[in-house]
Amino acid sequence: MLETRRYRRPVRVPIVLLALAAVLAGCAVAAPEAADVSVPNGFGVTEVVTGLDGPTQVVVLEDGDLVVAQLAGGERDGTGQVLRIDADDPTERTVLVDGLLVPTGVAVIGDELWVMEQRTLTRGPLAGGDRQVVAEDLPYNGRSNGTLTVLADGSVLFNTSGRERGGEVVEGSGRLWTVTADEEPVELALGFKHAYAHVVDADGTLWTTEVGDGRFDGEPPADELVAVEAGADHGWPRCVGDNRPVAEYGATAADCADVPHSHAVFAPGATPTSVAVTPWDPDTLVVALWTRGEVVAVPRAPGDAPSGGDPFLTGIDHPQHLVTAGDRLLVVDHGGGRILAVTADG
Repeated sequence: MLETRRYRRPVRVPIVLLALAAVLAGCAVAAPEAADVSVPNGFGVTEVVTGLDGPTQVVVLEDGDLVVAQLAGGERDGTGQVLRIDADDPTERTVLVDGLLVPTGVAVIGDELWVMEQRTLTRGPLAGGDRQVVAEDLPYNGRSNGTLTVLADGSVLFNTSGRERGGEVVEGSGRLWTVTADEEPVELALGFKHAYAHVVDADGTLWTTEVGDGRFDGEPPADELVAVEAGADHGWPRCVGDNRPVAEYGATAADCADVPHSHAVFAPGATPTSVAVTPWDPDTLVVALWTRGEVVAVPRAPGDAPSGGDPFLTGIDHPQHLVTAGDRLLVVDHGGGRILAVTADG
């Protein structure tokens, strides 16, 4: 079980207002088209937020405001932030939290803000102020622990990315966990190298991306999209990609036969950093492939073999996060420091 420690002395975090001039203040301005981005016929794409610095995850609030985590510097600088961006004037921004180390995950439950940093999960008032550590010293892969997802029961889903030492999996790593404000984290499933991002579809199926990383028997593994089975061992490091047995861990094809299979597979190193259900079709999932610079569409229904995804959006160096907001699909452009909105014509 993951060991956690409760934070005893709250940390004071200043609320800082960014003094940015509003463009055409008080006037409704149409979002500009993103001419450098390509989507299929029948879809349009616009820029809704620009001027961000390494944005990672975005949450849409009930009033339409956006809560965005961003690196605001290099990964090791400890200068990460969480911003609140005004829905009516995206140049109006409030820094809710700063001084963060690799904030890749953010979630909002009621008036409470949750943040996942490199090895620490915290919660505190959405308006800013004292924060409490929910879990710290989390095992991780040396870079980050991915995004946060709020489940229907009000718990927060997070992952501890997989790490090995001396051929053994580090205790507590390579797992998905759920946690509430008043309880300790509970293990949901294990056997993931890096279950970076997640979404729950209309039928209640939990999907996660799996970033393979590393080499196994001298070969890199395929990256994946997987339907999570609660309580199951999803294979890593003995079974990687679509249940490829790893001989150096003593695994055989028979050992990997009962491991949940991949729903979709992507080329090694594709780095799927997000998955969402499209607002125009509940039977289509979209996956952001960070290093390939594209978002691909994957049918929700299983096929005879894992899908490889069909190109949907191209023209972004590093698509980071996807989230549905009404009839729009928001796409976080990490390298370009912006958020795009994709809509279906008609």
